[in-house]
Amino acid sequence: MSIPDPVSSLPSLPDKTRKRLALWDAYRSYQYLEAGQDYDAFDVVPAVGRVPGSAIEWSDAVEERARDFEERHLVVSAHDHLSLRPADPHRFSEYRRQGREFTPYEGIAHSGVDLFFDGGPAAVSMIRAHTSWDWDDAVSDLAMRQADWAHQSLVAPVRTLEDAQRARAEHKVGVVLTLESATPIGNDVDRLDLLYGLGVRLLGLVYSESNQLGSGLADTGDAGLTVLGRRALRRMNDLGIIVDVSHTGDATALDAVRHSSSPVVITHAGARGLWPTPRMKPDDVIRACAESGGFIGIEAAPHTTITAKHPRHCLDSVMEHVEHCLDLVGPDHVAFGPDTNFGDHTAWHRVFAGLFGKDDAEPGVLPPHDEVAYVHGCENPAESVGNMIRWLFEHGYSDEEVAKLAGGNVRRVAAAVWDR
Repeated sequence: MSIPDPVSSLPSLPDKTRKRLALWDAYRSYQYLEAGQDYDAFDVVPAVGRVPGSAIEWSDAVEERARDFEERHLVVSAHDHLSLRPADPHRFSEYRRQGREFTPYEGIAHSGVDLFFDGGPAAVSMIRAHTSWDWDDAVSDLAMRQADWAHQSLVAPVRTLEDAQRARAEHKVGVVLTLESATPIGNDVDRLDLLYGLGVRLLGLVYSESNQLGSGLADTGDAGLTVLGRRALRRMNDLGIIVDVSHTGDATALDAVRHSSSPVVITHAGARGLWPTPRMKPDDVIRACAESGGFIGIEAAPHTTITAKHPRHCLDSVMEHVEHCLDLVGPDHVAFGPDTNFGDHTAWHRVFAGLFGKDDAEPGVLPPHDEVAYVHGCENPAESVGNMIRWLFEHGYSDEEVAKLAGGNVRRVAAAVWDR
């Protein structure tokens, strides 16, 4: 297979992108090994242009302003999945069971994001246990990812804000390792120290189905944090791991705020006041996290942040959730957490939905809405945050306001938790 010139001659590319493409130098994941001999070769989706014609065209004035903004600010995605999915959705499970998730370096280079909080592949590890949230599989995924990153020059693992600033100064893209659930620790709180040692700096307490720490949003009841959950929360505070309640039940989220000595965040969700599913957060939970010093990151995974006004999931519906939360808690407590990946996200959900429990509304609760193959404007991590920034500029928001949503609020929380 021929390798394309990583530095495009197109003059329209932002300077930031050109420098990153030069750093990327066409490296492909696990290139240091022999494909087909050391690991099974999979055809993966292209990291750029998977859906031809899906890009949003902005006015010259908005585009120029956004590019200038991205050059001057450290832009942050509070939650995305920097993973290349296989081209054939029928091979999703087989691909995951190999335990070598490909990183979309070219797509990362094309994004305007400087710092990604990476949800990674560990939710559906399925390497040894063939189930979700196995400890050995989670550790394998975290370590394997970093083994690949150690052989390239574009992505820099980030454990401190100084790491993030250094990466940006060197034209690299910083990545914070996260897990969406503490389920892998079982009942062993010391495993949180091991995750911290592996680089995890943000951790979800529960992923939809309840675990030994608390209740998940997909379960029928919510008793809040368990005694073990409170112990785990204290250890996360002591270590300097940001507490995320994106997938917990409402009572568990409120309990986390009550018992945490650090800000509690929702990295990827939306407002239940606009779309009545358990996956969205009610106003009282959003307010509680804001009052703790945290934020809500607005997500854009297919069929999540829909609204009655925009029943076909698109950038406008995503931004309606942004504006609802701005009205609710103000610009100091809202961020971008697109929760996107590089591949067929809808098919990915279809294949693995059974692993995570049901988190849809009861039949008849939701207004009529369309199914989509992808969310126009937020198809992947290379475009989601950039389009959210451009939408805000087009709708009259100031540089100061956008700077808070596009990174300032996440950095403030990171400083409060990591630098304790």
